[in-house]
Amino acid sequence: MTTFPVISAEDALQLIDQSNTIVFDASSHLPNVERDAEAEFLAGHLPHAQRFDIDKIALPDADLPHTMPTAPLFQRHMQLLGVHQDSHIIIYDDSAIFTSARAWFMCRYFGHDRVQVIDGGLKAWVAAGGRIETGASESRDRGDFLAQDPLANDGLISVHGMKKLVSKPIDDRKRHILDARSADRFYGRAAEPRRGLASGHMPGAINIPFTDLIDKDTGKMKPVAEIEKIFADVSTDKAIVTSCGSGVTACALILGLAMTGRYDAALYDGSWVEWGSREDCPVSV
Repeated sequence: MTTFPVISAEDALQLIDQSNTIVFDASSHLPNVERDAEAEFLAGHLPHAQRFDIDKIALPDADLPHTMPTAPLFQRHMQLLGVHQDSHIIIYDDSAIFTSARAWFMCRYFGHDRVQVIDGGLKAWVAAGGRIETGASESRDRGDFLAQDPLANDGLISVHGMKKLVSKPIDDRKRHILDARSADRFYGRAAEPRRGLASGHMPGAINIPFTDLIDKDTGKMKPVAEIEKIFADVSTDKAIVTSCGSGVTACALILGLAMTGRYDAALYDGSWVEWGSREDCPVSV
């Protein structure tokens, strides 16, 4: 049975002290944001939480930010964090770019289905009366987590695969392309936060800003019925690939789709930081 992607802070309270629960703080911030996720973690985090740093649990020396690691590398990170095959992973963040969705996607991509994101993140946890701890992570014994071979699925698409997809007429494409960036960035009205990137979007892409899935007042995901309406124009006759700035908020779309029961979405990991930097990748505005 597939685990529902999100969990309420109230339900997480009931699981936090169970021996098979692993809690990850996946907070991370854009380079132009003056916040330090590591310092914030030390200042206050959920009980038993450990840092899931998307920039460290990544392919070393890659040209692009937080590139998806290999299966052996991800397995090693998870084992060192004490993850077992039967662990119930609960992830949260306190980030404007919903980095817990990226960590959730990574766990699922490498075969661990029992993983959930706390709806509303750290703020929801505190509002629900959850206790906060300070200081460094507690050490755990090495886990027995085994990463599945990602080559067995098509959950990640390379720039070459995206170029092949974009080269075809929209009606002949096997996947819809969903872009999670803001409308201003998608239509080239606003400059990209990273220098040297073109403005605009991939030809034929559909703009669904990840913020559309989140209630502005509560910071929680909107009800499933509302999320279904947001994706209503994305037909179910084709699979989906999501993109964004650097492969983070695109995972929020994948999480939202999973909430509606759709698990056919892949991630273009390089996203706009790769596409918008290459002269051989076409751009529309």
